[in-house]
Amino acid sequence: MSVAIDFNCDLGEDPEAVASGRDDGLAAVVSSLNIACGGHAGDEATMDHLVRVARELGRTIGAHPGYPDRANFGRVAVAMGGAEIEDSVRAQVEALCRIARARGAAVTFVKPHGALYHAAMHQREVAEAIARAARAVDAGLVLVGQCGMPGLDWWRARGMKVAAEAFADRRYEPDGALRPRTKAGALLETPEAAAAQAVDIALARGVSTKNGARVEVRADTLCVHADTPRSLDTARAVRSSLESAGVLIRPFESGSARKQ
Repeated sequence: MSVAIDFNCDLGEDPEAVASGRDDGLAAVVSSLNIACGGHAGDEATMDHLVRVARELGRTIGAHPGYPDRANFGRVAVAMGGAEIEDSVRAQVEALCRIARARGAAVTFVKPHGALYHAAMHQREVAEAIARAARAVDAGLVLVGQCGMPGLDWWRARGMKVAAEAFADRRYEPDGALRPRTKAGALLETPEAAAAQAVDIALARGVSTKNGARVEVRADTLCVHADTPRSLDTARAVRSSLESAGVLIRPFESGSARKQ
């Protein structure tokens, strides 16, 4: 029986990467695009460009909302109540949806960014605010979050479809959390290391930590970050290794995303 997994990347976060074509290159390698939609990064021009690229390549489109904090690239938690987060996320997702509709495309999932992503995985108020925002835009939107984290269960409890995500280019801790970016070794250093971890996740449903421990990781989608060094090389290595191992790369379908 064939193993299949989605392969995603966060795009539209750096206008220079869009202008230079790097984001286009990444879009050609992955199967799903998480498009920054005006919170931590992104604007109408970058959203429109990447929606057009996604449509031309036949890629799945996702909204990538973050805390409205461009100065810190959405990687620092912002003191916002649930209603404020809901309003902000809803506005960001709606902005991308409007552009997608104008291009004859559709947004099918929402993946929070950075500090908002991690807050949603551990703080129920944040998770539920994001769920309310997504449902207000389109009840069929899939919510993407880190596999094994409480946030996925809170989203399911609200009747949302979810996709569990793992990271090809990030080091895991023995408890299943990602190693914080503030600590050494948070990123895997070479494309080859990320590719090996991607195959491990897809086929063995787990990863090895730096101290040799094994952590279960059951993912529907794999991420490579666009803003890391050699990201395009890493994405290409991941795809090549997955395909060589017999793994099919294809977008998760909203109808098959898990509620349970």
